[in-house]
Amino acid sequence: METLAFFVFAVIALVSSALVVGQRNPMYSVMLLIVSFGALSGLYVLLDAPFIAVTQIIIYAGAIMVLFLFVVMLLNAGRELPPGDPAAAMAGPTGRRLGAVLSALFGIQILWALSNVGIGWMQEGVDESISSVRSIGRSLFTDYAFAFEVTSILILVAMVGAVVLARKER
Repeated sequence: METLAFFVFAVIALVSSALVVGQRNPMYSVMLLIVSFGALSGLYVLLDAPFIAVTQIIIYAGAIMVLFLFVVMLLNAGRELPPGDPAAAMAGPTGRRLGAVLSALFGIQILWALSNVGIGWMQEGVDESISSVRSIGRSLFTDYAFAFEVTSILILVAMVGAVVLARKER
């Protein structure tokens, strides 16, 4: 049953991720990315990582995607540039060749990484200090409280900066 669920989530994640790249409308891309994040969260649940699964939904599918939607709507981005536009030059044969080379390099890197990883890492026991939500929360708010607060201030400054840069001059 878990194998079937894994393949279902994996296929949903792969198809929706491929469709994110293939969409001409940026709003559809953002919505498909949310579907991909949901499938990834399901894969985390199957790996017995409930904290990461919930974090995936709350942080990425919630906050980050709302930010992406805000940016797409703020920029009023329409569809892709028409083929005759000089700015769309990379969509031609040069862009396709570059994409093919980068895809081949990525495939080689994935194969190399998979060849260097042993199968035994999946059968090993999970350290309770890593998988326990209580220990992660305690560590986050005691040992890493300063870094947590600095990150939240950095995100707030970035949002204010984006609003200031995007506003129209009167």
